[in-house]
Amino acid sequence: MLATLPEGESAVSYGCGDPVTLAALQPGQTVLDLGSGAGLDCFLAAKKVGETGKVIGVDMTPEMLERARSSAKRLNLTNVDFRQGYLEELPVESNTVDVIISNCVINLSPDKEKVFAEAFRVLNAGGKLAVSDIVTEGELPDPIRNSLSAWAGCVAGAVEVNDYIAMMKRVGFNDVSVTPVFFDKDTVDSVIDDLGDMAELKSISRDEIYRSVYSAKITAYKP
Repeated sequence: MLATLPEGESAVSYGCGDPVTLAALQPGQTVLDLGSGAGLDCFLAAKKVGETGKVIGVDMTPEMLERARSSAKRLNLTNVDFRQGYLEELPVESNTVDVIISNCVINLSPDKEKVFAEAFRVLNAGGKLAVSDIVTEGELPDPIRNSLSAWAGCVAGAVEVNDYIAMMKRVGFNDVSVTPVFFDKDTVDSVIDDLGDMAELKSISRDEIYRSVYSAKITAYKP
């Protein structure tokens, strides 16, 4: 599938994981991608759900939507629909989606609980949420958070994993599962070394930093 993408499209992905594989999509399902960007995950999902399925991509950026629609046309994908909108107010009808995917986008929202509430609203009963996202665990000093954000792109908006899970449960999700995928230690080491001899670094061990921020594979279900 990647080989058939227009030149450059397969490289335009700002995510932190692989929610399409995590979702274990089946033919005929309706899938919603939160923050679909240039459409890569939507195109991969479209192949999984087939002609009897449907993929909806929602993004707030007109330029990304234009690029995604153009790519879908070139790929002759008729089961993909890109819509402009915000994750906190999805342009999707209630109880119409089987699976929601998202790749390192929810953490960027200023109102994550509203995003989860909207996701819950549009899912069918028994529907699945399968996202890759950045979370933290324990205290992460601001200098480290900001420096990692410059590298990973979406660490600054990350919340503590227990808060993340609590928000999901408050809106109604159950069977929440979080699997950590830790950052490469060499990359984290280079970030810490660039910060030099800061007082904040003396309050936390390097092992704690390795464990304190990570890309998580997160699944949950609507009862």
